[in-house]
Amino acid sequence: MSGTSVYLRVPQATDRKELLRLRRESWKHLARWEPLPPRGLSPYGPAWFTSLLERSASDANDVCLVCRREDDALLGLFSIGVIVRGAHQSAFLGYWVGARYAGQGVMSEALPLLLRHAFGSLGLHRLEANIRPDNAPSIALVRRVGFTKEGYSRRYLKIAGRWHDHERWAILVEDWRRARAKRR
Repeated sequence: MSGTSVYLRVPQATDRKELLRLRRESWKHLARWEPLPPRGLSPYGPAWFTSLLERSASDANDVCLVCRREDDALLGLFSIGVIVRGAHQSAFLGYWVGARYAGQGVMSEALPLLLRHAFGSLGLHRLEANIRPDNAPSIALVRRVGFTKEGYSRRYLKIAGRWHDHERWAILVEDWRRARAKRR
């Protein structure tokens, strides 16, 4: 999936060094939004990367790297997790962008590509993103592409040792088709 300046692709073993470097240099930017991984798994170490590849290979998850077309640099990541099939056809969306690329429109171009993948290739009907209310850029991002705020989850996720409230934002395949038609 390719846009004007970015494209999405699956992670590969050869991405380890570059992706871990991007996460390490972005730790201050990411730490306030991300939950810690299971005990003993550094969010910036080789075991985290191995876990990412394993999740990417499972049927319950889908991971896409955001890359710059100009030089193939890794810019960020999307994770579609807890994919539920059958009558649900739904999943949860997680994402992050490296600190040096934040605020440059990277995710604004990449998220529509990801939605095309989620509702096309993966055949999902619903995608949900849970976002802290103080994460204004993330809320603006999902709102721009057609997500709807559905609710508020108190003390939803433990981040940096504290429970944080989150807003529940979701998009249905019908919403995505309508928003896409408006942009054309």
